[in-house]
Amino acid sequence: MCPFFSRTKIVYTFLILFLSFSATLLAQQEVNNVYQKWKTDKSKHSVELDEFRALLKRDGIPPIYKPKFWTEKEAGTTFFEHEPVIAVEINGAVRAYPLSILMFHEIVNDKLEGTPLIATFCPLCNASVVFDRRLNFKGKDYLFDIGVSGMLRNSDMVMWDHQTETWWQQFTGEGLVGELTGAELTMLPSQVISVKDFFINYPEGTILSTENGVPGGYGHNPYVNYDDLSNEKPRLFFGDVDKRLPAMERIISIPFSAVDRIYPLSIITKKGVINDSDEERQIVIFYQQGTVSVLDKREIKASKKVGTVTVFDPRLDDRILSFKKTDKGFMDEQTGSIWSITGKCTNGKLKGKQLKKVNHGNHFSFAWFAFKPNSEIYQEK
Repeated sequence: MCPFFSRTKIVYTFLILFLSFSATLLAQQEVNNVYQKWKTDKSKHSVELDEFRALLKRDGIPPIYKPKFWTEKEAGTTFFEHEPVIAVEINGAVRAYPLSILMFHEIVNDKLEGTPLIATFCPLCNASVVFDRRLNFKGKDYLFDIGVSGMLRNSDMVMWDHQTETWWQQFTGEGLVGELTGAELTMLPSQVISVKDFFINYPEGTILSTENGVPGGYGHNPYVNYDDLSNEKPRLFFGDVDKRLPAMERIISIPFSAVDRIYPLSIITKKGVINDSDEERQIVIFYQQGTVSVLDKREIKASKKVGTVTVFDPRLDDRILSFKKTDKGFMDEQTGSIWSITGKCTNGKLKGKQLKKVNHGNHFSFAWFAFKPNSEIYQEK
């Protein structure tokens, strides 16, 4: 029989080993008894592993790795005019990724004008973000194929790359766990606009087709009434909801030099145009009615209209333009020229000019505050 001290040491050793194993096993906090092996180096992480919640196997929500696109003519009446899409323009080439399709895939791996990219949408956070799939980190170049990990953190999708199996936060593009912890994907400018506005402004643009293998097709919403302002309990969010704004208030987030600034949709809709600045940068926000929510009614086509918000740098040819909304559209006060929701001048002295798009977020407030609690809320002037 072992001496007491030896037996105690064995017990403690066993407990330490057991807890270490359990910590790894529960690193994803399985919600649906989901467990899978990862090659991810979990010894490298910038957040605690128990912040992740696993709902599905990786790519259980199937990303699109080989997308197919249609012209406006080929799309025909597949999409309705007020349907929201993520629009991306690179070197004059433009593509649209309908949220009704991304609802069931969440990630599209694509390449536009030589730029490998992913268009992403997390329904639970209403987060539409586009990233470059290339990365240079610590002197090494990467080109990723990126999928859906099946995990959430702060109710937001966690992505994974096939090359290193690093875990990435969709909301921010940060590498959180694995070999590339601390790296950050480059966000690409994008806009959430309607199908109608997309083809009016980009008649040669193409749109992601519905030929992507979802039984029963697209156009319906699994998260009925999710974005109701009375909803105080976001799905699979286990933190405290910030009370400064309703949890499901849509906000536009813009990084300024000192702090991120957020603009509640309730204010944007009243003003139509917001000209704003700090010591180092100027921005202008355009709003127009029409585009619907994809997180309201079961049939997206019957959902409420939340409108379209776009953000631009108002500097043009070494001068700063200021804007107001008129019955004709968005008018700059310097020349009286008219501009579209996509920042293109359509009439007047500056016709043909294009405002530079500003990277911004279009999210639910609860999610933004979970990641950026120190943000400044724009106050109506």
